[in-house]
Amino acid sequence: MQIKEPVKILDVPIHPFTMDEAVSALENSIQNGTQAFVVTANAEIIMMCQQDNEYKKIVSQSAEIVLPDGAGAVWAGRHLGYKIPERVAGFDLYCQLLNKAAKKGYKVYFFGGSPGIAEAAKAKSEELYPGVQIVGCRNGYFKEEESSQIIAEINASGADILFAALGAPKQEKWLEKYRSQLNQKVLMGIGGSFDVFAGKMERAPKWMQDASLEWMFRLYKQPSRFMRMMALPKFVLKVVFCGKKA
Repeated sequence: MQIKEPVKILDVPIHPFTMDEAVSALENSIQNGTQAFVVTANAEIIMMCQQDNEYKKIVSQSAEIVLPDGAGAVWAGRHLGYKIPERVAGFDLYCQLLNKAAKKGYKVYFFGGSPGIAEAAKAKSEELYPGVQIVGCRNGYFKEEESSQIIAEINASGADILFAALGAPKQEKWLEKYRSQLNQKVLMGIGGSFDVFAGKMERAPKWMQDASLEWMFRLYKQPSRFMRMMALPKFVLKVVFCGKKA
């Protein structure tokens, strides 16, 4: 798997891939039998790395591919003088990989979300991507001591791709902790993507996505995210005043 040299945004490496390049790199990993741990890093995740050294180490040193998910990450990279071709949103990458899986016969496992959500996302995925093989589902409510059993179930499914919807940073920390025991070739945390497919969460209209206003739509739909959204102005200020020092 050939990986582009990353750029650094607040000392977090970001690989400046296009969506097509990201999909190609991950598909190569499946075909070559190598494991790729991918993180889609938006401004909120980059800011989490500033406060959580364990998380920063995972994103910076363990993940093979870290993608610019969100207008904030793209803006920051360009502001710092890097060539960031486009936003590679985690939800869109998830959809692209499901599409590839349907066409190429790759097997997929859904892990995470509230009880019943992964199953609802599976049903929607099968409707949108006829032929896709989602070989197992497991909700995200579990005790740590259950992890061995969960890993055994995931591996027994024969999945090539594992999507973990546990929320950041939990999903990346879980995947990193157990990646040596997981047989899947693509490991990816996808936050609330199952919720969108299950109809529990609505995604911003395309025009808002294109106008970099998806954050506003999320805040409108989920006012409880207000405190989390405060990471965005802090991110902008940190990039402007400290970015070149990182």
